Amino acid sequence: MIPRTYPPAPAWSPDGHRIKAELDYSRGPVKTWVYGGLRPADSQAVTMTASSRNSVFYQQFLQLLEDVNPDGQIWIVTDNLSSHNSVSTRTWLEDHPRIHHAFIPVGACWLNLQEGWWRIFRKTALSGRSSANRDGIEQATTLATAQPNAHAGPWIWGRPAPPTRCLRRRHVYVL
Repeated sequence: MIPRTYPPAPAWSPDGHRIKAELDYSRGPVKTWVYGGLRPADSQAVTMTASSRNSVFYQQFLQLLEDVNPDGQIWIVTDNLSSHNSVSTRTWLEDHPRIHHAFIPVGACWLNLQEGWWRIFRKTALSGRSSANRDGIEQATTLATAQPNAHAGPWIWGRPAPPTRCLRRRHVYVL
């Protein structure tokens, strides 16, 4: 996400829908990257903002995940970004044997089950907002992570079951 200084779109459209300002994606020195992880057992999320998407920040995020999860094995489902499989990251992982990577195939992002969480996170944290600097993006990220974490339950993939309808008779005929 890129910080921007122009105002967001007007709040409501003529037909009553909220207008959302689009997120800007491009390259540049002011870009802010958001790293995120989700523990499905209890829906606790961990996020971190960074100024770059290189191996150093990725390793900082892995260290943050390890600190938040003090015991047990940690499986990271990730794509094939070069920082996820760089020499420095593989060397770092040798010193942290609890962390394991599971790479999804190229062109199969639908296999990464965290994409659903990212969609919800982006809508909560970034959609319709305008930030003039990195601090605003970091604050929105922190808030959008803390609120769901406060009342999280097990993460359920997919759509929830439709509510059951109580069928009742409208008319009673007596003979």
